Amino acid sequence: MAKAQINPEKARWLEVLGVAMPLCLSYIPIGLACGILLHAAGFDFIMTLVVSIVVFSGGAQFILASLLTINAPLSSIFVTLFFLELRYALLGSSLSKYIKSESQHFIWLFAVSMNDENYAINYLKFATDKKWTPKDALLVEHYSLISWSVANMVGGLIGSAISINLEVVDFALTALFLYMIVMQVQNHLTFLISLLSAVLAVCFMVWTHSIIGVIIATLIASFVGFLIENTVRQHSSKPEENWFLTKIFRPKITRTTVEDQQERREMKMAKQELEADEKQPKDK
Repeated sequence: MAKAQINPEKARWLEVLGVAMPLCLSYIPIGLACGILLHAAGFDFIMTLVVSIVVFSGGAQFILASLLTINAPLSSIFVTLFFLELRYALLGSSLSKYIKSESQHFIWLFAVSMNDENYAINYLKFATDKKWTPKDALLVEHYSLISWSVANMVGGLIGSAISINLEVVDFALTALFLYMIVMQVQNHLTFLISLLSAVLAVCFMVWTHSIIGVIIATLIASFVGFLIENTVRQHSSKPEENWFLTKIFRPKITRTTVEDQQERREMKMAKQELEADEKQPKDK
């Protein structure tokens, strides 16, 4: 008896959906929570849907909900979100070489649909899969955008049916960014800069009596981190062995999934093909 095939005609949009599906499913719980918090901050489910499409950033939307609940001025909200989302300029530049041949309209649509998670998927696919096209990457972005927006809207509807303590917003935001900090701490320098930014944030918030103190602390700490790393790389013969840049111990992976093994094989094959291409002109 023949087994039923999910994609018998090899439809490309279904193949791309299979790649994006884990990301789309992971958005459901955090998207629901974000929608609930946005409703608690004063958004109805329509405005929640609009914000999720226009902003499309979990961190920014959680911050937006938190700042609105404490009646922060619009100027502070704008500046905070601006510096938070400024990282996409760097992320987008690393993908520009793969989509530079596309039209300006395509590039604009690609840019406004990008976030951290679909960027990671597309960057990996572009680097390891020669068949991966800009249109496939755009499909991944749209699938993730639809999943996130629907989860936000459903969360807004749930928020209208239940009452929620606004203190949960601050707790959720703090927990979210503590998680982001832990995941980004790779070496001693990032750990020290995290501590420095926390101390400076407290000092400047006490001094300014405003959320703008966090922005000032972030800029100063980032500049200090840049100066230290730049100095180490310029004056050290082996910068990667310098104490500031050595990696902090992390526990080893305890389980290797089938996807991990496949990813390693694809990266190994891509590396072998690249080495073969480099040797070919020399043989001629």
